[in-house]
Amino acid sequence: MNEDLRIHSWPCSYYLDTNKQWVSGRLSLTPVAIKFAADKTGELLVDFHLSSISEIKKESSNIIFSSLTILEKNTKHWFSSLQPSRNVVFNILEHFWREQLLSSQGGGAEAAALQSTKGKELTGLLAGSQKRLEDTAKVLHYQGEQFDNIMRGLNKIEGDMDVADRLLTELESPSWWPFSSKLWKAPLEAKPKETATAVSDSKNQEGIIIRIPVIITHRTDSNVKPGKLTLFASGLEISDCNSQVIHRFESKEVDDIRVHTPYEISVRQRFIGKPDTSYRLLSAKMPEAIPILEMQFSKKIQFLEDALGFAGATKSPQMDLGTSIWQAATGLLGGVVQPGSPAKEGMDNDQVQLQKHEKVSQEEAKELKQV
Repeated sequence: MNEDLRIHSWPCSYYLDTNKQWVSGRLSLTPVAIKFAADKTGELLVDFHLSSISEIKKESSNIIFSSLTILEKNTKHWFSSLQPSRNVVFNILEHFWREQLLSSQGGGAEAAALQSTKGKELTGLLAGSQKRLEDTAKVLHYQGEQFDNIMRGLNKIEGDMDVADRLLTELESPSWWPFSSKLWKAPLEAKPKETATAVSDSKNQEGIIIRIPVIITHRTDSNVKPGKLTLFASGLEISDCNSQVIHRFESKEVDDIRVHTPYEISVRQRFIGKPDTSYRLLSAKMPEAIPILEMQFSKKIQFLEDALGFAGATKSPQMDLGTSIWQAATGLLGGVVQPGSPAKEGMDNDQVQLQKHEKVSQEEAKELKQV
C-alpha cells in the first residue's frame, strides 16, 4: 500500500513554539503518518509516525478556543480552528491511530520469524526460477486485464439496466394512483405476525462475511460518528457503536458503490421524487472489505482516480480468471452459510462447498466448471 497516499486533510492553525505564534496551514493524514504544512511558505512543520503518538485529546487554548492536542513522544502539538469541526478531526485521527497500534502489535512475531537464515538461503536458490515465473505471470496478467475490461463494461451495462428497471417499475405504479395494482394485492399480502418474526430471526442468523469499524458520514461532512460496517451475502448493514442498525442495504437496493480511496467508499440508493440515500464510510480496515464488495457488486462498483491502483493490486497476477470466478461462487458463499467450519478430508473442496450452499444448482455448477 502506498504510504504517501493522503487520506484526508483539514485547514487549521498550528502553534509554533519557537516563534510563540499560531501558523495557518493544512493538517494531513496518511495511512502511517500525520503532517502539517504552512500555507504561506509551504514548509512542513510537523511530520511524525502514527505509532509514535502517545495521546490524542480535546483541550482549550487560553481557556476559550477549542483545540486538539497530540502528544508525540515528549512533544505536545497544538492544533486549533479545525474545519469542519474538532470532533470530526478527532474521530478520524483516533480511529487510524488505534488501528495502526493494533496492526503493529500483531505483526511483531511475524517480522521476527522472517529473519531466518535458512529462509534466506532458500530464497537465493529459487531466485532464478522466480524471475521466469514473474515474466510468465506478467504476460498472463496482461491478457487477463483485457478480458476483465470487457467483463467490467458488460457488468456496468447490466447494472445500469437493473437500476433503470427498478425505477421504471416505481413509475408504472405510483402510490397515489387510485387504480394501482397495490390496492388489489393488499388483502392477499397480509400475513400474521409470526411470519415477520421468522424473517427477522433468519436475518439475525445470517452468516457474517466481514465486520469492520468505520467512520460514518451522512449527507454533511460535519455529521460524522464512529460505527461498524457488516457485509452479508444478501447485502450490507451500517450500525453505530452500540450495534443499533442505522441503515441496511439489500443487494438489489444498492445502486452504486464508489471507491474514493483504498480507505474510503460511498454507498448510494436512488429514488424518484425524494433524496437519495447515501452514506460515506472511512476505515483503516477498508482494504480488507473492498475485494468482497467488488465480488458481490461487480456490476455496480466504481473505482475513482485515487483508487485505480488499488483495484489492480487486489488481483494477483498468478490467479487466472477462471479460478477467481470458481472461488467466488464456491469458497466465499459456502463459508457464509457455515462460517468457520473446516473442509472435510478426502473430499474435493469444490464439491463440499456446492453441497453446503443450496442456492447453487447443478446446472450453474456445470457452467462454472466449463468457465
